[in-house]
Amino acid sequence: QVQLVESGGGLVQAGGSLRLSCAASGRTFGSNAMGWFRQAPGKEREFVAAISGSGGTIYYADSVKGRFTISRDNAKNTVYLQMNSLKPEDTAVYYCAARTLVVGTLQRQYSYWGQGTQVTVSS
Repeated sequence: QVQLVESGGGLVQAGGSLRLSCAASGRTFGSNAMGWFRQAPGKEREFVAAISGSGGTIYYADSVKGRFTISRDNAKNTVYLQMNSLKPEDTAVYYCAARTLVVGTLQRQYSYWGQGTQVTVSS
């Protein structure tokens, strides 16, 4: 069982930055692929970024490529999402997710989810 707790959300102006963190429980964090997803009001949850257990494989959604950076610190059981050049359309609840197999970009591939953290970008 893996428990995930996100933090770092908040209100920021367009063009600003935020760093989200996701702390994971368990002794097998380094073998878990991790992903970030988001859900905007009235929309379905969508993929944002994902990273393999070793950090050697990373995927981004086209909408965030070049602005967001996913990283992980396996010694701290934590995955991060650095978000720069934020836009109002980045406003959403951001969720951290984990899976025990290879890194993926589909929600159904992930077994464990955090409770989400709100990110609001004002124009």
